Amino acid sequence: MKKSILALVALIWSFGSFAQDDCFKKLEDAFTKRGSYTIADEMHRNVIISFFTSEGTECVSGKVRVENGTIVSIFLQYDDNTYELFDKKFYNAKKTAPQITNGISEMIFSADGEKFRVVFIDKLKPKQKSFKTVEVPTDL
Repeated sequence: MKKSILALVALIWSFGSFAQDDCFKKLEDAFTKRGSYTIADEMHRNVIISFFTSEGTECVSGKVRVENGTIVSIFLQYDDNTYELFDKKFYNAKKTAPQITNGISEMIFSADGEKFRVVFIDKLKPKQKSFKTVEVPTDL
């Protein structure tokens, strides 16, 4: 267990540069502006897990399994591209499986008091294209 905790701390530390710019806020803003595709019931291999601490927000890579529209398992990714199961019990504020809305989970709480949200970065809709405007000559 100590090895897992130390590894998690090292992983979060390695992503410390994300925390300086509040990585979650940037993601949330993008999803609010652009929207999300539907999150299917399957293993999603490219998610961002945003941990909320007293020092700010720390974002790490991971993967999650979704069943019936809820998150049922979480895996954290390490520097060597391996994954480890987040083996702590987790739940939403109602003590049930966390739901997903617009590509982002609701706040998730672990049995140890951690708070985090899962962002399905691959499901972010693309930026809308805008037309290139031109000036029409007045002497036509």
